[in-house]
Amino acid sequence: MKFHPWLACAFLLGSASAIHAQKKFTLLSPDKSVTLSVSVGNTITYTVSQDNKTLIGNSVVSLNKGSWKVSKATQGSHQGTLKPVVKQKTAVIDDRYNELHLDFSNALSLEWRAYDNGIAWHWISREKGAYKVTDEQAEFNMDKAGKAWYPQEDGFYSHNERKYLPYTISEIGDNKLASLPALFEVNGTKLLITESGLYHYAGMWLRGGNSIHGVFPQYPKELKVTSDRDEQVASREDYIAALHGPQAFPWRVVMIARKDADLLTNQLVYQLAPEAKGDFSWVKPGKVQWDWWHYNNVYDVDFRAGINNDTYKYYIDFAAKNGIEYVLLDEGWCSTRDLFSLSPEINVKELVAYAQKRHVDILLWTSWMVLNQQMIPALDSFAAWGVKGIKVDFMQRDDQPMVEYYERVANEAAKRHLLVDFHGAYKPIGWLRTHPNVLTSEGVMGNEISKFANLIDPVHTTTLPFIRQVAGPMDFTPGGMLNVQKDAWSAQPAEPMTLGTRCNQLAMYVIFESPLQMLCDIPTHYLHEPEAMELLSKVPVQWAQTIPLQAKVGEYVVMARQALNGDWYIAGMTNWEAREVNVDLSFLPAGTYQMELWKDGVNADRNAKDFKLEKRAIANGARLPLKLAQGGGFVIRLSH
Repeated sequence: MKFHPWLACAFLLGSASAIHAQKKFTLLSPDKSVTLSVSVGNTITYTVSQDNKTLIGNSVVSLNKGSWKVSKATQGSHQGTLKPVVKQKTAVIDDRYNELHLDFSNALSLEWRAYDNGIAWHWISREKGAYKVTDEQAEFNMDKAGKAWYPQEDGFYSHNERKYLPYTISEIGDNKLASLPALFEVNGTKLLITESGLYHYAGMWLRGGNSIHGVFPQYPKELKVTSDRDEQVASREDYIAALHGPQAFPWRVVMIARKDADLLTNQLVYQLAPEAKGDFSWVKPGKVQWDWWHYNNVYDVDFRAGINNDTYKYYIDFAAKNGIEYVLLDEGWCSTRDLFSLSPEINVKELVAYAQKRHVDILLWTSWMVLNQQMIPALDSFAAWGVKGIKVDFMQRDDQPMVEYYERVANEAAKRHLLVDFHGAYKPIGWLRTHPNVLTSEGVMGNEISKFANLIDPVHTTTLPFIRQVAGPMDFTPGGMLNVQKDAWSAQPAEPMTLGTRCNQLAMYVIFESPLQMLCDIPTHYLHEPEAMELLSKVPVQWAQTIPLQAKVGEYVVMARQALNGDWYIAGMTNWEAREVNVDLSFLPAGTYQMELWKDGVNADRNAKDFKLEKRAIANGARLPLKLAQGGGFVIRLSH
């Protein structure tokens, strides 16, 4: 970072006799396309424009409604690269921004960054003693005629699993609460609002009214336990957070995308998160054979299926045969009130030993409440047993104590070389950078809902990559093999159906990002589908490059990714509209590739399980026309 203190003088307007006069600062993005203007007077306001087009009008930011006298202003620039431990989208991230740092006389500082694809700000406290944050203002004043994809919520107690409701911004009143991330379109440009680096504080949510603005769950005063997994807030204090000593607050992030496709490669949440401390070279991403989605409803076997060692050994054998790194024991392997009270037919140490001989590892599910009560002895035991990770569920809050719980889990798990998957969770806030062992999280309306309702349709799944996934990895749990078109779906919780074609589900393994990626269906089904397994056994969960090819929110997405071994994967998904896409392979390095193509069958519009696998050679300059059925998709793998 290179700072120029002398620049402060150039940006301070006013005189010694008018110390309360408004001071104005301008910050440009590195390519000068984005302009961030900040004004400091009785209030602090900002505006954002791109290509001389206003995106966010005069908007207020504040913390504890302080008095704003600038004591020092510095501006600097940064240009570098980041090399993530876990490669969610790319092996290298170009990290370039310009920065404005304002120190105020009240022991607060405000830091702004301008990137070519977004802006961000956060507060920094220089307080040395105890203090409380009673109020934060974060306004986003956008054209009321703009559009929104709004994950509307009923309250602060939520799994954050929502559809993205279509509103004009004028329709979003103060009674409409939303979790993050949320997407807006202003003057033809997409703006995605979220946060990064959420620690020792409460998560930000949104409401409408005079402007879209941040709101925060206040600190819990009285908690009420209602079940073995639910702790609800009965009353709250009059403050957001109680703190002691210097504190960097979460980044407020506005991503900017001229084209929908630009959202698919935006990594600002990662770039803004605090850097990891310690060695995380032991972290091993991979695919996971999952049990809960189908309630262990294995068949065509010689044992009684259920929550027992025979069933999990079957999962382990299947995983070993197909190069799947992990098997997850979800709810049922132990008491939800005591992690040391195992189900009668489960012996975790025996399963770990059986799996390790076959180069497979074991993950364990737990409710957050029982883990909170037994964290140190439980994690010590899991590590001693040889377990490699945990799935932590049902938190459903992001007030300050719960946010601190997430950090405690991530840190204690890392000490024991355990991976973490957060379920019943809020959105990602840069965990992959700060805690690379936190490989994925839910906070998404995912495939598990397909067990009970027909909400997970191709409109929803072609929306997720542009909103929820932009914040970070999502444990959507793809891989259903009982695929149906929209009128054929019914609720079958022990053998679920998925809306859309087989190739639509297969495409999710390329388009949906999760470094701990589930196979949700019954091994029985996968064993009956060897051509699908040709993809699922080899598709990776980390990527060296990501190249969006064609994209429109809620309609279609076509994306190319390069695996770490050099192979290329190209996948496409469509909504309920059948369409033809032309895949232009000119982005590939020169040469001839061996192509495997999984595409919708000619009857996939009637029987969504219909697909075809083609294998042939293809050159890098070719154009490949592909017909996608309604709710359809395709996957291409290219290798030398």
